[in-house]
Amino acid sequence: MKLVLAVTVTAGLLALGLVALRVPFGPTSPAGRADASASPPAGSAGVAGATGLPSTAWVAMSNPFRGASLYVDPSGPAARAAAAIRGRDPTTAALFDMVARQPQADWLVDPLPDEAQTAQVAARLAAITAVGALPLFVAYAIPKRDCGSYSAGGSPDAAAYRSWIRAVATGIGTARAVVILEPDALPQLSCLPDDQQQERLDLLRDAIGVLVASGTVAVYVDAGNSHYRSVATMSGRLRSVGAERARGFALNVSNFWSTQEQVRYAEQLSRALGGGHAVIDTSRNGPGPLLSGERVWCNPPNRALGAPPTGETGSDVVDAYLWVKHPGLSDGPCERGEPAAGTWWGQYARGLAERAQ
Repeated sequence: MKLVLAVTVTAGLLALGLVALRVPFGPTSPAGRADASASPPAGSAGVAGATGLPSTAWVAMSNPFRGASLYVDPSGPAARAAAAIRGRDPTTAALFDMVARQPQADWLVDPLPDEAQTAQVAARLAAITAVGALPLFVAYAIPKRDCGSYSAGGSPDAAAYRSWIRAVATGIGTARAVVILEPDALPQLSCLPDDQQQERLDLLRDAIGVLVASGTVAVYVDAGNSHYRSVATMSGRLRSVGAERARGFALNVSNFWSTQEQVRYAEQLSRALGGGHAVIDTSRNGPGPLLSGERVWCNPPNRALGAPPTGETGSDVVDAYLWVKHPGLSDGPCERGEPAAGTWWGQYARGLAERAQ
């Protein structure tokens, strides 16, 4: 499946200038691939609803994006690329600036030893909160990540992952923050043998509990997109990890499906679950998806930047549109010799920006 990846923030970036973008995250107004099976994943039977928590747990936390600012990294890949060519190619630099000036998530992808991981997250969080912004992290280190595809990696085993997620939570402490939990981990569940499926469900259940324990962290569990798994399948998988303890679920991460379609899917999922809110990745879905071809999720041609991050979604279910994927980072070689996943690709970034004008 598609893969996003990943810039891991290094401490060296923190010494550079920092800015925060005031995004209109005010109160919202009221308002691929089809899955062939609607069955819950192996190992999940009897787990749904077994958390002992009331259904109102879904709404115990208010929208974390309401009235918040998100962080714009002046040292992100698009900003660095723009600075490198501004003198000789101001036109392309201006297109890269279209990417660089939007807030984007911080991906945690290369697990460090526990103390170093905690220190890294704490330093990044301190830098972001120092300018009045809300930290937005993506936890992306599940064992057997991406089922061995372009973004393979993550923690070496279950014990290491449990330790890693605790190190991340310790770095956040009692600060307000948002964590998008493990893109692809639930949607790709069926690529694993039955025993490994149950292990993954257990790890995600544990991770949710660890992250929400402070009461200050809003967790959105990745739920793929409307073309990857049916509402019945995905709601069953979310229940199986106790997702009702989270704020909700994330959709369209690193993908291209239209915002309108993902809003409908979010509202259907929320109804099936009896609650839960969503965030939707709009970083590259301006014209919607490529409707044909084998790699509709992997660097598809003729795409464009999507709607800027905002909390004004028009849906009571959808908390925010976010740029979770960093536009301009490759999805992988896609069998066409393209850059490795997570590598800046200026040609693709330029096209995304040009077509968004």
